[in-house]
Amino acid sequence: MNYVSVIKDAPEARIILVRIGEIALKGLNRSTFEKNLYRNLREKLKDVGAPDIHWSQSRFYIVPVSLPFDYAKAMETASRVFGVVSTSPALACRSDFEEIKKAAVKVAGEKLEALKSGGLTGPVRFKVETRRGAKSFTMTSPEISCELGGVLLDTYPELVVDVNEPDFILYCEVREESFLYTDIYKAKGGMPIGSNGKACLLLSGGIDSPVAGYMVAKRGVKICAVHFFSYPYTSERAKEKVLELAKIMSAYCGEIKVMVVPYTEVQLAIHENCRDELGTVIMRRSMMRIAESLARKNGCAALVTGESIGQVASQTMQAMYCTDAAANMPVFRPLIAMDKVDVIAIAREIGTFETSTLPYEDCCTVFTPKHPKTRPSLEEVVAEEARYDFEKLEKEAIEGTEVFTCG
Repeated sequence: MNYVSVIKDAPEARIILVRIGEIALKGLNRSTFEKNLYRNLREKLKDVGAPDIHWSQSRFYIVPVSLPFDYAKAMETASRVFGVVSTSPALACRSDFEEIKKAAVKVAGEKLEALKSGGLTGPVRFKVETRRGAKSFTMTSPEISCELGGVLLDTYPELVVDVNEPDFILYCEVREESFLYTDIYKAKGGMPIGSNGKACLLLSGGIDSPVAGYMVAKRGVKICAVHFFSYPYTSERAKEKVLELAKIMSAYCGEIKVMVVPYTEVQLAIHENCRDELGTVIMRRSMMRIAESLARKNGCAALVTGESIGQVASQTMQAMYCTDAAANMPVFRPLIAMDKVDVIAIAREIGTFETSTLPYEDCCTVFTPKHPKTRPSLEEVVAEEARYDFEKLEKEAIEGTEVFTCG
């Protein structure tokens, strides 16, 4: 994309600098990923003053179109957009060294004042780091850093140079225009939503499945979700809990379509007609068939679950093999080798943990066998399943599905 000035007619401008990660390593299709990220940023920032967004040389620039502008909220919002690895509030100026010096004095002065307000006393240690992207600029990066350091020492007597343990770093990027800043805020990284297809998440309402959806979405996959609802054995509050989880996830994953499947009749038929110890695996196979049907109708190329090896009886390798055999599309399990404590840590980080632990049970806890078989064979599961024709009930469940949009 051709560079668009972020300062326009003014000598300087307050902007938000956005850094990308893996996207910068892409080859000829890199622009496709950049355009996806641009659309996602624009969509997320529409409620934060609808700023202009430009990009050039592995940097995106969020430029306010009017004041006042909530920079903190904009940075927080941008940090949740997958594909963004970090953000910085920056002062942009022309790539003229006299203008760069003025901007450096201003940015360093503001940081110095913030440190003092935070209780820092005595000499303030600093260093300057320069990145010269515009090779036509006559000064080298070390020369720029040295000159700017001298200017700051002359301007602020309380400053001392310390390249090993500075209290702050003044960063200077010299590109088509120059950008000066002192703070870098980590973002989520990953790939832009929509750049790697679409998948359907089996969203149970527990801790694991929202994290699984988040992790797949972080790789650029657009997700929809299917939830199996067994009223009256599970309450309306259980359904509301799942919709709230989808809403929380949408802050990262974008708008999520949630399909709520009325599963009571199918579940009762399994409970009444199949051996108790195989009921859970047969139920999971039924869910896979229904989820796959809904996934295909919504243009999805895969299913996603929150399963982890050995966590419960239905998540042994043998049980998951039997489950997968019921599906004719890939089943992704991003949590497959993760410990529960690590999953919980991510759930807390993304804000789903508190809702996931509300005491409203999902259908997987209904009619749970006392002694489920942990090593079923596919042959015995298929034979047991054949004792009853589930196809009609599954079709009716699909036809009765409710659809909600969250986010």
